[in-house]
Amino acid sequence: MTDALLLRIAQALERLAPPPAPPPDFTAPAFLWHGSGGRGEGGGEYLEPVAHVAGIDLPLLVGINRARDTLLDNTRAFARGLPANNALLWGARGMGKSSLVKAIHGALRGEGFDLKLVELAREDLPSIPRLLALLRAAPYRFVLFCDDLSFDAGDQHYKSLKAVLDGGIAGRPENVVLYATSNRRHLMPRDMIENEAQAAIHATEAIEEKVSLSDRFGLWLGFHPCDQDEYLAMIAGYLRAYGMDLPQEDWRGAALEWQITRGARSGRVAWQFFCALAAQRGQTLAAQRGQTLAQ
Repeated sequence: MTDALLLRIAQALERLAPPPAPPPDFTAPAFLWHGSGGRGEGGGEYLEPVAHVAGIDLPLLVGINRARDTLLDNTRAFARGLPANNALLWGARGMGKSSLVKAIHGALRGEGFDLKLVELAREDLPSIPRLLALLRAAPYRFVLFCDDLSFDAGDQHYKSLKAVLDGGIAGRPENVVLYATSNRRHLMPRDMIENEAQAAIHATEAIEEKVSLSDRFGLWLGFHPCDQDEYLAMIAGYLRAYGMDLPQEDWRGAALEWQITRGARSGRVAWQFFCALAAQRGQTLAAQRGQTLAQ
């Protein structure tokens, strides 16, 4: 085979090969990671810029002061280039877990830190090593955010998450920290862990395999149902923030009835009542604050 023929074959192969993906543009404040699920162009993986993060002002998060302060200190240290822990925010539904992550990101950007937020779905966990390779090479610091994380029987995605938390032989990138939210403290239902224990030859080893995943987070922040006073304080905070100067006696009874019909008290329920109250009074809400406690 002549050199000329080899050259023509090589040139033909180059024309058939897809062009290399352009380097990510990291100027946006946040990104959505589209992993190996085939949702990108040509089934590829890419970061989708998000120009505006739908969040809530940090002072409006009521009843979670300890978790707020702990996560804020951890994230501020990370933004300054200091050591920081991965964090698992777990507990009651609607109590501001994901809202806290977004609010802290917004607060620190307001302080002048060019901190980036990257959200990924549980289904994209197997592609995390490739995402980390992109982020490792970037001159920014990233909070990797996985919302509503949990695993069921037969789900092997948790093994990919273990590799990220441990970092593998390359180690977790110094400019990346992982925050995850879940309704489950150990990310798996209790009956799944118990069934593993009953079916295993060595029950203790089976339980350790499942529970050790949450142990890999340096911070565990618990979120618990709020009491009545905190629930009413949340609504009062929304009223002040949106310029609705109403005395509590005008809405307190309706707010209590609302939470009774919902069977729960939480930040989400408080926000839903506030939206209904605003609609009744013909009050429009600013678009940038229209989705606050949608955990």
